[in-house]
Amino acid sequence: MKDAEGVQFLQWCLPHLQLRWPGYRKVRRQVYKRIQRRLQSLGLQSFADYRSYLEAHAEEWALLDTYCWIPISRFYRDKGVFQFLGQEVLPRLADRAQKESEGVLRCWSLGCASGEEPYTLVLLWKLSLESRFSNVPLAVLATDVDANAIARAQQACYPPGSLRDLPDSWRTQGFDETPEGFSLKREFRDPVTFRTQDIRKSVPEDTFHLILCRYMVFTYFDEGLQERMVRRLVERMRTGGALVIGNRETLPKGDFGLTPWAEKWGVFERIAQSA
Repeated sequence: MKDAEGVQFLQWCLPHLQLRWPGYRKVRRQVYKRIQRRLQSLGLQSFADYRSYLEAHAEEWALLDTYCWIPISRFYRDKGVFQFLGQEVLPRLADRAQKESEGVLRCWSLGCASGEEPYTLVLLWKLSLESRFSNVPLAVLATDVDANAIARAQQACYPPGSLRDLPDSWRTQGFDETPEGFSLKREFRDPVTFRTQDIRKSVPEDTFHLILCRYMVFTYFDEGLQERMVRRLVERMRTGGALVIGNRETLPKGDFGLTPWAEKWGVFERIAQSA
C-alpha cells in the first residue's frame, strides 16, 4: 500500500481514538503492518475498505486501538536520564522514604513494554544505591496495556541488542547468557510486579515516589487526553515525588502541581498544594 494512503487513513482515524498524528510519523509503517494483517484476515483490499468497515462495525475501533500501541524499549534508554536518577533523584526519594512509617521506595513504570525500563531501574538501584539505603526496599509496579508485552517482560530474557546501552559491568552482574538470550537474574526480577492496565481506564491505587511515563502519553495522546492523564498521574504521586517523561516530550500547558526538577531530562517534582 502507498504511504500517502496510510497517512490519510491515520490522520482520519487517530483523532477518533484521542491520539495525535505527529506522534506517529516515525512509527507509522509499523502501524501499517499491523493493519495490513487485519485487512488480510477480513478479506479487505485497502485502507479505504477498512475505513468503511470501521464505520459499519463500531466494535472494530477497540481492536484498531491495540494496533496503535507501538513499544520501543531497551535497557538504559537515554542513559543521561538514568544517570540523573541515580545521582540526584533516587537518593533524595530514598531519604524521604526512610522517614515514612512504611519505609518502602515505591516506583511506577507506565507503558513498560517488555520490561526493560523497570528492570533498568532495579539494576540501577541494586548495583549503585542499595548499599547506601540497605533499610529501604525498592518496589516497582510496571504496567502496560499489552498483555503479550507483559508476558515477555515476566520471562525477562532479551536479545543482545536490547542490552547494548547497558554498562558492561551491569550486563555481567545482572544477566546469565543462555542459548535463548540474556536472562535477567532472579534478584533483579523480584522487586518488580507486572500488571496489564490501561491508564485511560484505571490507575493503581498506590501512591508513588517516582513515576516513569516516557514516550507514550505525551507522544501519542491528544492534548485533551494528555491533560486528563497528567492529573491522574499527579494524584498518584507523593508530595516531593518525581515524574519522568521523555526528554524529547513536553507536558501540556496548565497548573498540575509540578515544578521542573531537571527539564533537560524530563524530570518534574510534585510540590505541596497550597490550602
